[in-house]
Amino acid sequence: MKGKRVDLGHADCSIARALQIIGDWWSLLIVREAFGGKDRFSEFQKTLGLARNILSTRLKKLVEEGILEAVQIEGASNRSRYVLTSKGEQLYIVLIALWQWGEQHCFKPGELKYAMVDRDKLLSLAALDLRAQDGRILGPRDFRTAARAELPASKAKPPAEAKRTRTT
Repeated sequence: MKGKRVDLGHADCSIARALQIIGDWWSLLIVREAFGGKDRFSEFQKTLGLARNILSTRLKKLVEEGILEAVQIEGASNRSRYVLTSKGEQLYIVLIALWQWGEQHCFKPGELKYAMVDRDKLLSLAALDLRAQDGRILGPRDFRTAARAELPASKAKPPAEAKRTRTT
């Protein structure tokens, strides 16, 4: 049926489940603004030009999903600041990947007004790359899905878990 949303929350695909949480553009733009220091409803509304009801719904979902935390503003019982959680901060890599893809594919020559730079030295960010656990750089056709049950135990760890247990 046209226009009917499908619940991806129980899909076997990590991409589908992630999109269930942050897949609409407003949610990612709210997260982008939170990384930029915005933390109040009025700030999000002003910078994004988003209708109050849509912003309210997106903020509520981002809080429910643990991407943002609603922190009560002292002295204002009905107002909150919306602060990125650790889970929300982990979306920085998604935002940078989208930024870099957008720079490469969505602007005409000379049209770019902004660059993404590191905070300390104002140097442009290097292009992201995808690496295998052994450090090899992988291209767009160098990866696939595989059932974890089919992998040797040492190779079945999710990247974040493997990163936590890696010793250097």
